[in-house]
Amino acid sequence: QGQLAESGGGLVQAGGSLRLSCAASIRLFRFNAMGWYRQAPGKQRELVATITSGGTTNYADSVKGRFTISRDNTKNTVYLQMDSLKPEDTAVYYCNTGLTHPGSPWGQGTQVTVSS
Repeated sequence: QGQLAESGGGLVQAGGSLRLSCAASIRLFRFNAMGWYRQAPGKQRELVATITSGGTTNYADSVKGRFTISRDNTKNTVYLQMDSLKPEDTAVYYCNTGLTHPGSPWGQGTQVTVSS
């Protein structure tokens, strides 16, 4: 049974929005910073947004101003609101623990496809 479960991906036109969710086990979520990563075809996985247990956020330059990471500590869930989507945002999106590098086994991810 996985400890991280991503959902909410789909196909959207450029300029559209999606909201991703990541449900984590209590053991992973509590007191841990959480991050969203993405991996596009033929590219390395990259970190796009992080949030500390206290709510401090940080974003990659490529998504700053368009994506918003948040967390609900009562639901052990972290979210990624993605607005003004671009075709280059197409990727499989994953969540994980940690601020700078992944600290837990990967979930299955959720596919986001942005059409031009």
